[in-house]
Amino acid sequence: MKAWQYSATTGGIEKNIVLNDAVPLPTVSSRLGDAELLIRVLAASLNPADYKGPELGFIARAVIRTPATPGMDFCGRVVQATRTVDDFGIGDLVFGRIDAQQHGTMAEYIVAPTKACAPVPEGLSVDDAAALGVAGMTAYHGIAPNVKPGDKVFLNGGSGGTGTMGIQIAKALGCHVTVTCSPGKADLCRSLGADEVIDYTSTDVSQALKAKGQVFSLVVDNVGTPDDLYKAADDFLLPNGKFVQVGGPLNLNAAKMVTSRMMLPSFLGGGKSKYEVYNVRHGPADLRQLGRWVAEKKIKVVIEETFGLEDLPRAFEKLKKGRNAGKLVVHVGE
Repeated sequence: MKAWQYSATTGGIEKNIVLNDAVPLPTVSSRLGDAELLIRVLAASLNPADYKGPELGFIARAVIRTPATPGMDFCGRVVQATRTVDDFGIGDLVFGRIDAQQHGTMAEYIVAPTKACAPVPEGLSVDDAAALGVAGMTAYHGIAPNVKPGDKVFLNGGSGGTGTMGIQIAKALGCHVTVTCSPGKADLCRSLGADEVIDYTSTDVSQALKAKGQVFSLVVDNVGTPDDLYKAADDFLLPNGKFVQVGGPLNLNAAKMVTSRMMLPSFLGGGKSKYEVYNVRHGPADLRQLGRWVAEKKIKVVIEETFGLEDLPRAFEKLKKGRNAGKLVVHVGE
């Protein structure tokens, strides 16, 4: 099969990946009890973690063997299943996300556990389904368990894949939503339901939020900047509010910052507000919910651009600029 592979990422993953047309086809598990699907990938979408993880260098290589294929999101058709699978059939159109691993979704075939998959409902396009996995689940799990109707939510970074989904999910759950974005993305965020938009290019975000007082039940940080946002949250989060960290750089300094926020008292650089680092997890019922919402047009997937499989390096280049509005989707097969 064809698959993009990298063995090193020096200078950036986009300069190192190679399209190999002789990669062995992955196989489903032969262990009794494993529920896995062999899926022919039709489309997949990119997420920042698809390059941030591999570009950690020796740390990444200690976790994922190379040559490795990037990608976690997918939509495709089931071509084989283990004997224990009874909720998916051959030919079913499915979507979801797999964990970062050696055999990612920028390939013609993948193996995915059934817990990472959901059927594509009627009315949901292949491209939309391929873009839902990581961004949709991250937004849903970061927001849904932490709010109730009428709550005020602040999303730092409203125009990316997770942000555009987060705005709509928070509104679907009955929340008032404030977001940050650049001036050029403000209309997009408002069209998705954002009640207030803060221009981070001309405004001190932390000070603007402090001026509102302690009104927010939840902060979801999709960006990781400004550095003082969590410390400042003591002044704009309600006493029982939560700060959920989703995005930001993956490096030693970022790890130290997260540790200080979680472990240190306020006077040593920590904060009073409850702090949580989001970890993407599987949830087939939640995938189904997201699929239904999109199929019913209650929320929409924002896709900025689609690419052919051969154009993956260019897609990575665009993703790394950090200025895309919504998702980048790669057409893998037919």
